[in-house]
Amino acid sequence: QVQLVEFGGGSVQAGGSLRLSCAASGYTTRPYCMAWFRQAAGKQREWVSYITTYGTTNYAVSVKGRFTISKDNSKGTVYLQMNSLKPEDTGMYYCATHTTRCSTFPPDYTYWGQGSRVNVSA
Repeated sequence: QVQLVEFGGGSVQAGGSLRLSCAASGYTTRPYCMAWFRQAAGKQREWVSYITTYGTTNYAVSVKGRFTISKDNSKGTVYLQMNSLKPEDTGMYYCATHTTRCSTFPPDYTYWGQGSRVNVSA
């Protein structure tokens, strides 16, 4: 059974940093794409970043230059290092995987973590 477990959320002041982790297990084949999404209260879930099995990365414009996605294949874990956090980064952060391709569209992803809350105060 595929399972994604997230760690690392919390509360910080604007300008601070947090690192999220997402450990994936239960796969028979390593997923091609691991992604991060976020959802602020009352808003739709939005794509933040993804990384392919080959290490290719992509970022939403709103986080580019501040967030860094990385992975450790030996641990089946993907990370999201978030620096220079802003209040508008507040929300629930979810990791998700896709078997064959990367997408910025949430419904394309089959497996999701439980979410990790990030709160950035001004």
